[in-house]
Amino acid sequence: MRSFIKSLGGRAAWLCLFFVLTQCGQPPRLEWQLLAGEFAPAWKAADIPQEGSVSIKDGEITLHPGQPMTGIRFGAWQPAKLPLMRYRIEYEAMRVAGNDFFCTVTFPVNDTHVSLVVGGWGGTLVGISSIDEMDASENNTRGNAYFENNRWHKVRIEVRDDELRAWINDKLFVNTSTKGHRLGLRTGDIEKCLPFGFASYATQSRIRNVVITRL
Repeated sequence: MRSFIKSLGGRAAWLCLFFVLTQCGQPPRLEWQLLAGEFAPAWKAADIPQEGSVSIKDGEITLHPGQPMTGIRFGAWQPAKLPLMRYRIEYEAMRVAGNDFFCTVTFPVNDTHVSLVVGGWGGTLVGISSIDEMDASENNTRGNAYFENNRWHKVRIEVRDDELRAWINDKLFVNTSTKGHRLGLRTGDIEKCLPFGFASYATQSRIRNVVITRL
């Protein structure tokens, strides 16, 4: 670099270097920890009718039982320039009390949104709502798992160009092509969790370590 500057000579060399540095700018951000630092204040109660109380303390969300649903939403997805495709969602969740879904997450897929239901329909159902207007109990992502209360469960979702994948406790539950299919949300209160948020159904739950990573 020194020899390059010397060959150009004086002021012209430094102006050239300044132009190169300013045009290159900062590299794109690859990871966002949504319950830490600057992002924690962007979480708000979803305002679902008769929802339970919502709190964030020490990097952890607590959703108290609603009648029947409680939700929380992260309102800064677009302002924070988070990705809409080719990204990973990771979080940990615990159902403290109850026997239904406790950490269903709603998230963007390009210009639409879907939800990953975790522990629904009586406590065991897993799947994507909705695909081709069929919810998680009806489409080909439907699966079942036992979720022990008062235990942390790890969730990982990958949003790729033409597919969705989801793991729970490192086991693959969703591996589906989205090409040629209509994605969207189940009509109802889950829409209040847009653009990104969590919901529980007549349960108390805890959620922590919410991380978004660009793929």
